Amino acid sequence: MADEVILLDYWPSMFGMRTKMALAEKGVEYEYKETDPWVKTPLLIEMNPIHKKIPVLIHKGKPICESLIQLEYIDEVWSDTYPILPSDPYLKSQARFWADFIDRKFYDPSWKIWATVGEEHAAVKKELLEHFKTLETELGDKPYYGGEVFGFMDIALMGYYSWFKAMEKFGDFSIQKEFPKLTTWTKRCLERESVVNALADS
Repeated sequence: MADEVILLDYWPSMFGMRTKMALAEKGVEYEYKETDPWVKTPLLIEMNPIHKKIPVLIHKGKPICESLIQLEYIDEVWSDTYPILPSDPYLKSQARFWADFIDRKFYDPSWKIWATVGEEHAAVKKELLEHFKTLETELGDKPYYGGEVFGFMDIALMGYYSWFKAMEKFGDFSIQKEFPKLTTWTKRCLERESVVNALADS
């Protein structure tokens, strides 16, 4: 029931978009509560007292924080539907590793590309392009990062998709020209209703 699941989120959040995709893949109904992260509402503080950040997934009154943790929670709770993580322990470890790579390595230059100038901007652009190349190399010729099935790492990276155009504009580069395999992958992901409905307008 929708009243059992609540998502506190802010519309341009790449992290919230991930959670929306996962809920949609599982067919989970939920109540969406737009929550400005710069306005620390009583509900946000109550549900995420440590970080006071969105997104927060609330299930049966209990909060689950951090988007990658939310993806795993959603996959385990609604395990009778579409699997987000592979069942094989090694493949599961690799999905977690690369999702962690995205947030540890990719996140900072993804926003610094439009928040810096001069030499710092040039260094940030170089770092961002290197990470895009790493991600394209990991994808290789596979349809999805997990192989034949859209899953955990695909959701983790597609959460950033709405910000790709901003990265290209402020970084003065073209993902389509420089990373053709990544471009083909994004087009394939965009064929999924769960992805399209979760993404904010670029």
